Amino acid sequence: MKRILAFVLAALVSAAAQAQSWPQKPVKFIVPFPPGGATDISARLLGEQLSRIWGQQVIIENRGGAGGGVGAAEAARATPDGYTLFFPSGSVVTANQHIYARMAYNPEKDFVPVTNVVSGPQVMTVPASSRFKSVKDLIDYAKANPGKLNFGHAGIGSQTHLAAENFVYQAKIQAQAVPYKGEGPGLAALVGGEIDFFVGNLAASIGHVNGGRLRALGVTSKTEAPQLPGVPPIAKTVPGFENAGWFGIVAPTGTPQEIIQKVYRDTKQALQDSRLKARLYAQGLAPVANTPKEMAKALKEETALWANVVRERKIQVK
Repeated sequence: MKRILAFVLAALVSAAAQAQSWPQKPVKFIVPFPPGGATDISARLLGEQLSRIWGQQVIIENRGGAGGGVGAAEAARATPDGYTLFFPSGSVVTANQHIYARMAYNPEKDFVPVTNVVSGPQVMTVPASSRFKSVKDLIDYAKANPGKLNFGHAGIGSQTHLAAENFVYQAKIQAQAVPYKGEGPGLAALVGGEIDFFVGNLAASIGHVNGGRLRALGVTSKTEAPQLPGVPPIAKTVPGFENAGWFGIVAPTGTPQEIIQKVYRDTKQALQDSRLKARLYAQGLAPVANTPKEMAKALKEETALWANVVRERKIQVK
């Protein structure tokens, strides 16, 4: 019995020592979308601050494709030692399993929650040269010309896809979805006039809006976003409409709990930095930093929610 207790104590001491000494080399965040989207922006802003806290560089690896599935599959196969973490948007770990008939990863089995880092609203945008000056203009045209409008998104099942589908459904219009390999490429296509509208994350869209390349018609939050004064909530035209995006950290299953707790605590500390808060605010992002247990509960609830939306909208990839 004494030998068993000694073994358990030694294991606990070893695990604690491992967490205290971690990280001893650069840490990689796999971002399942190309550069320029809100997921990438969030990861890079946090990564800069965590690099200072850890004394080790946080490397961002962009692996886009399959609505986040390519990056997710790579992260799921990573060695669970804390040196490879997955930084998805919420839909990749809550909605994709209801959309894709075949996936190379299982969100519930392959990952453990660490923390929801930030959340923020989306914004409906059109090219600067568009005929549409308001959400009502767009809806009126769509109803008079069923199926003639199209919208871009960051990949089937992405947050931008689900937000646009949610809008189309609640506005009772018809529009064609056009997938891109990430939010950045989709917004670039909108700037170029390839598509009619995009419901993108504010963090990825605001630079184009402020630069005069895109026109913002409405935000998906209940109230105006202070970063886009004068842009009304879509809910003023489509009563009850609301949507939000979030971006967080999960780890490959098997990652030591001591490391998971350290990443959570250090992320929470990083998000309390006033400079980082200001940079996130400018992008329309608000810190969350919930605990791994709280994130697990939220993931379970959101997964059930998207199961219903996907079924209602018949969003499927076979």
